[in-house]
Amino acid sequence: MGSWLTCLVISYCFLTLYRNEGNFVQGEDLAIKNASENNYKYAEPTVMIAILVRNKAHILPWFFGHLEKLNYPKNRISFWIRSDHNEDDSARMLREWVDANKNVYHHIDLVIEDNKDKYEDEIGPLHWSTKRFDKVIALRESALHAARHAWADYLFMLDADVVLENKNTLTQLIDAKQPIIAPMLNASIGETYSNFWGGMDEMGYYKRIPGYFDILERKRLGVFEVPMVHTALLLDMHLMESDSFTYNKPEGYDGPHDDIIIFGLNVRKAGMVMHIMNTEYFGIVMVPLESHNTLEQESQHFDFILLEAIDANFIDEMKIGRQFPVDRKELSSSPFITTTDPTPSKLGFDQIYMINLLRRPLRRERMYKAFRILGIEAKTVNAVDGKELNTTYLNELGVEMMKGYADPYHGRPLTMGEIGCFLSHYFIWEDVVKNGYKKAIVFEDDVRFSPYFKTKLTRLMSEVEQNVKDWDLIYLGRKRLHRNEEKVVDGTSHLVWPSYSYWTLSYIVSQQGAQKLLNQKPLGKMVPVDEYLPIMFNRHPQNDWKSNFTPRNLITMSAEPLLVEPTHYTGEPNYISDTENSFVVKPEESLQEGKSSKEEL
Repeated sequence: MGSWLTCLVISYCFLTLYRNEGNFVQGEDLAIKNASENNYKYAEPTVMIAILVRNKAHILPWFFGHLEKLNYPKNRISFWIRSDHNEDDSARMLREWVDANKNVYHHIDLVIEDNKDKYEDEIGPLHWSTKRFDKVIALRESALHAARHAWADYLFMLDADVVLENKNTLTQLIDAKQPIIAPMLNASIGETYSNFWGGMDEMGYYKRIPGYFDILERKRLGVFEVPMVHTALLLDMHLMESDSFTYNKPEGYDGPHDDIIIFGLNVRKAGMVMHIMNTEYFGIVMVPLESHNTLEQESQHFDFILLEAIDANFIDEMKIGRQFPVDRKELSSSPFITTTDPTPSKLGFDQIYMINLLRRPLRRERMYKAFRILGIEAKTVNAVDGKELNTTYLNELGVEMMKGYADPYHGRPLTMGEIGCFLSHYFIWEDVVKNGYKKAIVFEDDVRFSPYFKTKLTRLMSEVEQNVKDWDLIYLGRKRLHRNEEKVVDGTSHLVWPSYSYWTLSYIVSQQGAQKLLNQKPLGKMVPVDEYLPIMFNRHPQNDWKSNFTPRNLITMSAEPLLVEPTHYTGEPNYISDTENSFVVKPEESLQEGKSSKEEL
């Protein structure tokens, strides 16, 4: 009886609470919800980024600048950074960056060995000697132990030879759910190097296979199983099999003493595979140089990468047809690392000119950025704009088109743009002679510099001074029309005697060369400037044109290979010419009778 009353009282109390206290919703069944239906938010997996740095001052500001932009919670990222044997400013840059970011990320573990001496068995800072490999193997193994000790979900092994331009790199790799995966990184345009191997021989060395290019050139998109990834690879430390990740040599190993080859072998022995992802553009990787190369040459190589990014962004803004592999922006440096631009110089020349139309400010700014990267001090010359020419001005200069001239391709006479271009160069020749400049460089504003431009230019001028002391003009960039007719200059490896050529992209002119070009009084018998130069070195095919100019003794050579090329080529979509696409002077008219600049278009 007592038990029955007790149960009745408890039931009544419970019903009262159910109806009145609002702890339960009346009419709902009391049920436990399926755990999969909860709306809880989970934190992103933790990622440890392991970085090895040696002599990377030329790239570190941009390397970290783009790591800072990764679209991933910074409190879920920790850094494990090791650096040793630095001959450059890497140690200072690392300390600056870590000091500024130690409270931004979950944790930063930095160790720098302040030993500026080389390894005793290496021939230079770019030489991968046995002792250097020993050090790298030990450090990579330590990074694995550090990730396990920190219970990191993922370990991102990252060399300081890359710039991760894609903000979503980490999330893309994690979402792929592969034990070991790398984002495919591109080298410079024209290079076939990347951070994966398409094949491997029996000894564990690299082997090129046709399928490599399908992935590299993105003819096939996806996530692909490959025998080797390196430089930037994400390891899934969740996996039970991750305990077998090691850079230590397996027992009985007698293969190459190389960290990535040993690691790859251990991965295969554990029954796992590596993958490369090329679904998007992820960034750039520097091509390893040879043992005899210098840090200065490696720095110049990265300068070219910076220039490529500027050019890619410029071409995208200008909507020019010559397409880069992907849309790219200029590379961003970290605001937390102090950098200084190279001291501008004239590279041993008396003057460097850059010709630019005032109405082409994007080209001007692009050239300024290129000069700043290369450390070139140049004088901007406001080009003579064909759109602004008028009969009064042309009369004052005595400008007349050469009788019988017609464009070899289009059969048309001179355009006002071509007249403006000729005058721009003509006034530079006058300035060279007036100021007594022994040698000067001329750049137009649509040039792209070759890799190692400064080193190549220095080598070129050394060959010139040793072999052709009375030179007048040297092409640095041009359009070769009869390349098979050109002979190497005796005693040189990088100079040829040019045949008939187009374009005046860039050239070096001596004082005597400028004087020869002026002595012919070419304004009164004008042809396009890139026709005039071949006439003056007597390699023009039109004999009736050449007969108007005597003597034709301009001693002209050309760099081979060329040191600059154009940003765009004739015939490409959205190609813009400021010389060809302008008002044409009719053959029966004198220039004095031509239209004014306001009537050109």
